[in-house]
Amino acid sequence: MKKIVKSFLVVVFSGALFNACETTDLDLRVSPNDLTTSQADPNLILNAIQLAGVSNMDRFNDLSAQLTRIQYMTGRIYFNNFQGGVMNSVWARTYSSEFNLAGDTGVDVGLFTNVATLKDINDNSDINYNFHIAVGQTLKAYSLLLLTDFIGQAAFTQAGDPAEFPAPVLDDGQVVYDGALDLLDEAEALFAGNPPTLGATDFFYDGDSSKWIKLVNSLKLRTHFLTGNTAAFNAVVAADNYIQTVEDDFQFQYGTRVLQPDTRHPEYANDYSPTGAGGYLSNWLMETMLVKDDPRIRYYFYRQVEATPGADADPDEQFLSCSLFTVPQHFVDGGFTFCSVPNGYWGRTHGNDEGTPPDGFFKTAYGVYPAAGRFDDNSFESIGLGQGGGGAGIRPIVLASYVDFWKGAMAATPAEKAELLRSAMEKSIAKVQTFAALDGNADKSFEPTEAEVTDYIEDTVTAFLAATGDAQEDIFAEQYWIAQWGGAQEAWNYYRKTGYPTTLSPSWEPDPGPFPRSFFYPQDEVITNPNLQQRLDLTNQVFWDNNPASPAFPIAN
Repeated sequence: MKKIVKSFLVVVFSGALFNACETTDLDLRVSPNDLTTSQADPNLILNAIQLAGVSNMDRFNDLSAQLTRIQYMTGRIYFNNFQGGVMNSVWARTYSSEFNLAGDTGVDVGLFTNVATLKDINDNSDINYNFHIAVGQTLKAYSLLLLTDFIGQAAFTQAGDPAEFPAPVLDDGQVVYDGALDLLDEAEALFAGNPPTLGATDFFYDGDSSKWIKLVNSLKLRTHFLTGNTAAFNAVVAADNYIQTVEDDFQFQYGTRVLQPDTRHPEYANDYSPTGAGGYLSNWLMETMLVKDDPRIRYYFYRQVEATPGADADPDEQFLSCSLFTVPQHFVDGGFTFCSVPNGYWGRTHGNDEGTPPDGFFKTAYGVYPAAGRFDDNSFESIGLGQGGGGAGIRPIVLASYVDFWKGAMAATPAEKAELLRSAMEKSIAKVQTFAALDGNADKSFEPTEAEVTDYIEDTVTAFLAATGDAQEDIFAEQYWIAQWGGAQEAWNYYRKTGYPTTLSPSWEPDPGPFPRSFFYPQDEVITNPNLQQRLDLTNQVFWDNNPASPAFPIAN
């Protein structure tokens, strides 16, 4: 592990995260001097902890969404797409945080170090910093849980003590999970005392400890679901103190500032530019929502054109070359769309590794949810700077709808599961619809009516109850996927846990290699830690994944 020392960042926060995914930056300022613990400002350390936590969620979301077709994945071969470097930044922010999404800061600071620093300050002060410590423990615990989900192991028992353990041995997943649950218990106990914020900026809940406790218990729910601990899961539900309404949703709010720093939603900044949309959206997700006539589709995606080459417009070799290709047999056999989704939903299929043509003002862009772009009102205009909601969107992390899906997955009967499916859809759609107000220039007559939303939910629940086996599970999982747009860090977990939905489109490449069950160890850690040897492939299963080995599972891959 990179050297973990008890130094810290002094952070000046001017708004939020900016730029896209792994290139997202934060407005961080490092003190020119190495300050001692007694000189530290606990409020600024708390800022650093929160921003590191959000940055980790950003990265987990991106990787999980690519693998589950919620987002578009470039590159044909899984092994080549997800090499050892993909987890470097998350590892660094959790332990050494050499860059913390702000380049090389010259100090080694991570969640472990910053939380330990807060504890030292608290132990040597008459001032109560329990709120700061509780927030830090919560975010550290969630990062540890997801880090374990993504690579199967993590440093825990030997982490944070470089003097004694300069090259810590990684703990098995169950050990890390148990340790993270202990951290959540500690955080909950501190929050229960309703500690003062002492002027600290809480980017999530504005200092409301009761909402933090609901988050802590919600994280326990997702953990007990993944490990199959029904008794512990039901105990948390029975206590009735977890995220159940959109008012308690755990999310990060972005701003509209463009420069110094850019506080806009990363995907907005990437798409609403002088050169048009920067990335591609997932054909599978757009087509799934289009076919289902999902009422969220106009909020999620903004179409710049009304027809797509190869679907309802002539093929176009320059801007969408695959519209001229012969459809591969593995797409024909499954009845999947290979290249072009109709009605102007211009994206790309999983694993398409074609180059990037000058199609920035043709392909579909992020909409008003969650990136605060434009609401799709059939205007079919080119996107540009400042349009829509100006980027003042959110990063969904743990939403009430997600919790309902976890409860539904643990339900004892199809009827109970159906009611939780209904509740999750109601919460998701209602939340999404509020974002239309961010686009003041949109023609709101294109919003779905209350009757249309009700009919959609009722039809989905009815179809679920009428179905059996895989068909029933697919309906449930597809709705979970749709609800996770913009915050899909838990999707890959669900997919490996259950194998659903089985309706995902195949990869562009007929044989993309075994579907990843975990990622490589962070290459930076492998290079510096003699106790760690890099894996040979992506087939290692995390401790709670008891399904058949790849490539037999999941079925859709």
